[in-house]
This record gives sequence, structure tokens and C-alpha cells, in this order.
Amino acid sequence: MKTMTCQQLGGPCDLAHRGETADDVIAAQDKHLKTIGDEAHEPARKDMKGRWLHPKKSLGWYRDMQQAFADLPED
Repeated sequence: MKTMTCQQLGGPCDLAHRGETADDVIAAQDKHLKTIGDEAHEPARKDMKGRWLHPKKSLGWYRDMQQAFADLPED
């Protein structure tokens, strides 16, 4: 199990997302951005929506997050 914060995933806050895989924490971040709805999170929410609309373009971000997750120590 590893932990990444909203900020590490491109958001503005320090909410911790825990998961066994990078995909787990990315999914948690997506859910967080969809439900939080405040002004501070809006740019990250728009970025997240854009990633789903342009997956090839966003592959670099996804690979960066996978590597950042892999580099983290186990909790």
C-alpha cells in the first residue's frame, strides 16, 4: 500500500489517497475531484476531464504518475 496526495496528483490540497497500484490512487483522485466541487480544485478537475477526452495526449501524465507511485516507499 502506498499513499499519494491530491497535490502530488496535480490538485491543490493534501488529502491522502492510498492504494495498491497507481491506478488505485488515480481513481481515488478522480473521484475526489468530481465530488469536492470547490474553486481551488476546479483547474485540476478540468485537467482530469481533459485527460479522459484526450487519452493519447495525456499518456505522459499517466506515465509520470505511475513512476512517482513506483518511487514511493510502502506505507
